[in-house]
Order: sequence, then C-alpha cells, then structure tokens
Amino acid sequence: MKEYVIDAKNMDEKELNRTIKQQAPSHDRIIINNPESRHNICAGLTEEVDIQINGSAGYFVGTMVNGAKIHITGNAGWFAGDNMTEGELVIEGTAGDGAGQGIYGGTVIVKGSTGSRTGEIMKGGTVIIGGNSGFMTGLLMMGGKLIILGDVTEDVGESIMRGTIYVLGDVKSLGKNAVMDKTTPEDKKELEEILTEYGFELTDSDYENFKKIVNMQ
Repeated sequence: MKEYVIDAKNMDEKELNRTIKQQAPSHDRIIINNPESRHNICAGLTEEVDIQINGSAGYFVGTMVNGAKIHITGNAGWFAGDNMTEGELVIEGTAGDGAGQGIYGGTVIVKGSTGSRTGEIMKGGTVIIGGNSGFMTGLLMMGGKLIILGDVTEDVGESIMRGTIYVLGDVKSLGKNAVMDKTTPEDKKELEEILTEYGFELTDSDYENFKKIVNMQ
C-alpha cells in the first residue's frame, strides 16, 4: 500500500486540497495531520483513495466526493459529506448541522451526535448517526436511509417525499407529511446488516424497537 502523509499545519485550504488531489492518483492512502478544523477538506475529490484525517475538520468536509473513503478521528463542522455521490465518510466524534446533506449515494457515519437538519434533501445513500440528532432531521428527504441510534427532537421528516428514517431513541415530534409506519422483519434484517458492517453492536431488543418514519402518501 502506498501512503502519503500531509502535515497541514502551515497550509491554507486551497493548498491542502491541491496537495490531496495531486497525490491521490498515485497513492492508496493519504494521512492528514494537523487539520486544525480547516473547511472544505477533500472537496470534489473523485479518486478512490483512503483518507485519514487525524483531528477535526471544519465545514463541508468531503463535499461532492465521488469514491473516496474518508475517516476523521475527531469532529466535523456543518454539512459533512454534502452532496456525496459515492464513497464513505466516517466521523468518530460529533458533527454540526446538515450532516449528509443532499447525498446521492455512499455512506456517512457519525459515531457521536449531530446538529439540526441531518440528512436534509438527501436523494440516496445511507446516513448513520450513533448519537442524537437535532430538529428537522430528514428535512425534504427524497430518498435513501437515515438511521438515528439516539433521540431526535422536533419535526422529524419535515416535508419528506421519499426515503426512510429509522430512529431507535425517542422522537419528540413529526414534521408535515411524515408518519410512523410498521417496521417489517425485512427492515430489521437490513438494519442489522448495515449497522453490523459499520461496527454498531445492538441487541435483538434494539432492532425490535426501531421506529420507521416515511411520507404519509
């Protein structure tokens, strides 16, 4: 495996992203040290390369990524994984508002909690939140799966059109067009396959307790 290490300490955002894109075609893995919460890290990256960010990232990390696998050991700011088409973004800590906003495909995983509007206008793919999520989670959702293992506050699924939201914890209130539906055995099996793949260990009782939120149709 060919690795390339970037020390981002004295780089601005443009220089950092230019270096990532220059090195991605000839390396399997890029390690970024001292990211210091810079914004737009890996924006528009189209190479199938593994990226490890040792620390926290700012706004729009992994925006418009197509194929890369990004692992952040710290936290992320707003709109992590925005408009991803293919790939994977794993955040070990927390993320701000709009995690997984507008994704077409791929997977966004936040091990901790997120802010508001998680999965907003997502069209496909999967977003998994290991903690809690804020208001209007799944706002204007058009497709894909949004899985929340903690609690969700007000207006879940506001104006949802398509796609499915699963919540293991408490749901404070549903938004317009959103209704609770029956979680089927097929849903539970699919949830177990997805969550197990990403290292989430749940009990049989947990899978029985998932709430399913969809468009009222």
